[in-house]
Amino acid sequence: MPRLSLTAWIFVGMAAGIALGAAAPEVARQLTPVSAIFLRLIKSIIAPLLFGTLVAGIAGSGSVKAMGRIGLKSIVYFEIVTTIALVLGLSAVNLVKPGEGMKLERTAAEAAVSAKPPDLAGILEHTFPSSVIDAMAKGEVLQIVVFCFLFGAACAAIGEKAKPVVEFADALAEVMFRYTKYVMYLAPVGVGAAIAVTVGSKGFAVLFGLGKLILTMYVAQAIFVFGVLGAVIAVARIPVKRFYEAAKEPFLIAFSTASSEAALPVAMENMERFGVPKHIVGFVMPTGYSFNLDGTTLYLSLASVFVAQAAGVELTLGQQVIMMLTLMLTSKGVAGVPRAALVILAGTLASFSLPMEGVAVLLGIDAVMDMARTSVNVLGNCLATAVIARWEGHPLTPQP
Repeated sequence: MPRLSLTAWIFVGMAAGIALGAAAPEVARQLTPVSAIFLRLIKSIIAPLLFGTLVAGIAGSGSVKAMGRIGLKSIVYFEIVTTIALVLGLSAVNLVKPGEGMKLERTAAEAAVSAKPPDLAGILEHTFPSSVIDAMAKGEVLQIVVFCFLFGAACAAIGEKAKPVVEFADALAEVMFRYTKYVMYLAPVGVGAAIAVTVGSKGFAVLFGLGKLILTMYVAQAIFVFGVLGAVIAVARIPVKRFYEAAKEPFLIAFSTASSEAALPVAMENMERFGVPKHIVGFVMPTGYSFNLDGTTLYLSLASVFVAQAAGVELTLGQQVIMMLTLMLTSKGVAGVPRAALVILAGTLASFSLPMEGVAVLLGIDAVMDMARTSVNVLGNCLATAVIARWEGHPLTPQP
C-alpha cells in the first residue's frame, strides 16, 4: 500500500478540521493553541531562512549588477500582474453587482476603524530597518530583505575575505530547510486545527452569508489563476506539471491557514528544487510578499466597489480608476500588518466617503475571503520566481 504524501495528509487534515468544526464547534474552538503553535513554529523559520538564502545567494552570484537587474525585472513584472488583478476585480464586481440590494449607511461603526493605510513616504521609510535584530523579531520581511541585499552585496564586493560569512549563510540556509522539514511534519495537525477553529467559530453560516460576494471573489480569483497566471506560464514556457507539483503544497498551506508566512519556507524550498536559482528565489519570493499580492489586490478592488454598491453610491468610471490607482499605492509594503487588506480597505472607503460599516460587514466573512486571496498571493509569488529565472535565461533544471 503506497504511503500518503504530505500534501495528501494536509487534505486529510483539512477534511477532518471541517468535520470537527461542524460536528463539535465547542471542541473545535479549543484547538486554537494547536493552530497557533504551528504558525509560531513556521514564523520562527522566516528570519534565519531569509538571511541564509539571501546572503548566500547574492554573494554567490558574484555580481551586484546582476541582482540590481533582477530587482528591476521583478518590480516591472509585479506591477503588470497586480494591475491586471485590480482590473479583473473591478470588472467582476461591476458585472455581477453583488452589493445591490443591501443597505449600508455611514454609522458609528466608522469610529471603530481608526487604522489608516500608510502613505508613500511612510512605506519608503518603513522599508529600511533601523535594527535588523528588531526587524527579525517583528517579522518585517521587507526590512530583512533590504538588509540582506546590502549585506550580501558587501560580501560579494569584498570577495575572498567574506568567504567564511558566505559559507556560514549557506550552511544556515541548509539547516533551516531541514528545520522546515521537521516543522512540516506537524502541518496536517496544524492545518486541521486552523480549519476546525474557523468553522467552529463562524459556523457554516460564514460560508453561505454574503454568498454572492464570496462566489464572485472565488470565481474572479479562479479566472485570474487559470486565465492570467496560466497565460504567463504559457508565455514564459514554464513546465506546467512540474510547477503544479512544486506549488501545490505551499498553495494548500496558505489556503488552509490563511497565512502567507506559513507557506514561505516550503515555497522557497520547492521552487529551488523546481530549478529556480537560489539567489533569485531568495530575492524575488520575499520581495513579492510585499509587492506582488495578486489575490489581495483583486479582493481590494472588488470589495471597495461592493461597499459602494451596498451603500447605493454610484461610482463613475473615473472614480473607479482613481480608486484603482489609490489601491495600487496603498497595497504595497503592508504584508506584515495584521488584517492588512481590511486596513487598506478602510482607508480607501474613507477617501471616497463610503460607509465604514462595510468593513464590519466584510469582517464577518474575512476568514473565508482571506483563504482565497492568501493562496493566490503565494501561487503568484511562486510563479514570479520562475518567470524571473526564465527572463534571466535559466533553464529551470530540476534539482535533487
